[in-house]
Amino acid sequence: MTVAFYTLGCKVNQYETQALEQLFTGRGHTLVPFEGAADVYIINTCTVTAVSDKKSRQVVRQARKRSPEAVVAVCGCYPQTHPDDIKNLPVDLVAGTGDRTGFVELVEQAWAERQEKVTALDDAMKRRVFEPLPAGGLEGRTRAMLKVEDGCVNFCTYCIIPYARGPVRSLPLQDAAAQAARLAGEGYKELVLTGIEISSWGRELKDGTSLIDLVEAVCAAAPGCRIRLGSLEPRTVTEDFCIRAAKLKNLCPHFHLSMQSGCDATLKRMNRKYDTARFYQSVALLRQHFDAPAVTTDMIVGFPGETETEFEQSLDFIRRCAFASMHIFPYSKRPGTPAASMPNQVPRAVKEERAREAAEEAARMEHSYLEQWDRVTVLCEEERDGLWRGHTTRYCEVRVPSGENLHNQLRQVQITAVEDGWLLGELLNLENQ
Repeated sequence: MTVAFYTLGCKVNQYETQALEQLFTGRGHTLVPFEGAADVYIINTCTVTAVSDKKSRQVVRQARKRSPEAVVAVCGCYPQTHPDDIKNLPVDLVAGTGDRTGFVELVEQAWAERQEKVTALDDAMKRRVFEPLPAGGLEGRTRAMLKVEDGCVNFCTYCIIPYARGPVRSLPLQDAAAQAARLAGEGYKELVLTGIEISSWGRELKDGTSLIDLVEAVCAAAPGCRIRLGSLEPRTVTEDFCIRAAKLKNLCPHFHLSMQSGCDATLKRMNRKYDTARFYQSVALLRQHFDAPAVTTDMIVGFPGETETEFEQSLDFIRRCAFASMHIFPYSKRPGTPAASMPNQVPRAVKEERAREAAEEAARMEHSYLEQWDRVTVLCEEERDGLWRGHTTRYCEVRVPSGENLHNQLRQVQITAVEDGWLLGELLNLENQ
């Protein structure tokens, strides 16, 4: 059968879609573009915001309209947390966030039987153990996701994910190292360690290991690959973490610290486990131990109760941190979370204005960070509009003109200009790059 995928949300979802692609192709099925006809449409959903929910519903309806006789299957966080909503959508098969192998078998069964309506969310799909899935992706990709953790127990007041993903489950260290070595052998030049909350890796193992132990093992197993970390809880960054991480030559000096707010009062309402002083300590430690690290972050504006003074405190804090890049989000009310029923909800127009103002600050900081680079090494990923695009170890996007096929090559580039959030450069034809 022909299978088409659509993925929303985080890198974990991207990783799990890649794994599903491999599971389907390994069983003899053919992948086709989502925009065309298919026997099966699989939508890997996200529920981190109300906008994500809406997009998930839209994509489901588009698939059904495109091929009325196809099997439309949904998986991921949205059906896990909103099973009643899914009942009102034109889907044939429903899964949550577990047992992907079982999900493949259910899709095959649904296609074979041509059922009009199948809803299958059985006990196997509710299992709360780490599910080993094939890491990587299909031919043509340069960067592979390696999922090392699932679940979260932080219970931030704005977030539904702990309810969707369950408690922390960790991929054993030896298994992660083995997968990293396999992916390196397949030709990937970069591996991204991802998970719902990778800072919690090892929490339930109770053997004294932590994330830095895992990072060391993966870096050693794939010495020829760049190893990039997913989003980190700020308290992960300690003196010991930095000392050990700085010794790993293939670890990318790019650290995404999940901030959410630069105001202590707002952080407390969010039920974040750190304050701005501890967050800034992490930023300072990274800059002490790494050469010009790219410290990036997320920021939510307009959280319930956020006053103008609190917002200004956040702006002052991000200027002090001088982030290399930021993701700015207006707060989105998530039914089922404590924040949804908090008093003093911020009006939409105010949230949008604050998001615009924060984004302007973020753009200025990003431009300043990009201006320091003169010559960089770029992993070339794709050609578009006559320019090859790729990223440095610090995740700066670089574009270069070239008539060559540069796919999956590491090339030296001389920077010639700083554009809107990316660098323009020229290839340096050096021997033994």
